[in-house]
Amino acid sequence: MRIKLKKLRKSNILVTNGQTTCIKPRCSGTLKVKGLTLMEVLIVLVILGIIAMIALPNYSGNVSKAKATEAKLQLGHIHTLEKEYFYQYSKYTADVNELGYEQEKLSSEGGTANYTIEIVEAGAGNFKARATAAVDFDQDGQINVWEIDEQKKLTEVTKD
Repeated sequence: MRIKLKKLRKSNILVTNGQTTCIKPRCSGTLKVKGLTLMEVLIVLVILGIIAMIALPNYSGNVSKAKATEAKLQLGHIHTLEKEYFYQYSKYTADVNELGYEQEKLSSEGGTANYTIEIVEAGAGNFKARATAAVDFDQDGQINVWEIDEQKKLTEVTKD
């Protein structure tokens, strides 16, 4: 009990009904509690808005690059499946179902895939597969398109 009383005497502040009151003998009235003015809060919000405007374009470019990695990986997988098919049948196929490839549901349809995979050209000695983005990632009006061939030459046909 003694320790609590000493701490109370040293603090010289009493809080009652949400009011902060000075209980020091020389002090009278209500104490002012320091806080931020509306102007200070608005200045901070403006600064945060400017920082967000600078950072957002850089961020959307990184999102496009990250999603393009999905296209590269899926086309690499198609290349592997086509090579296996070629070793077995001595030709490439234009049907992804013959390869055993299952297209995952697109993000625009409630799934997680960001690219549609298709084989656009296949013959006895060559093939070309294409990954087309389901949506425009950075809202610039261009859809990202990647292609791969039998030489495993991966090219970005249309940049997003």
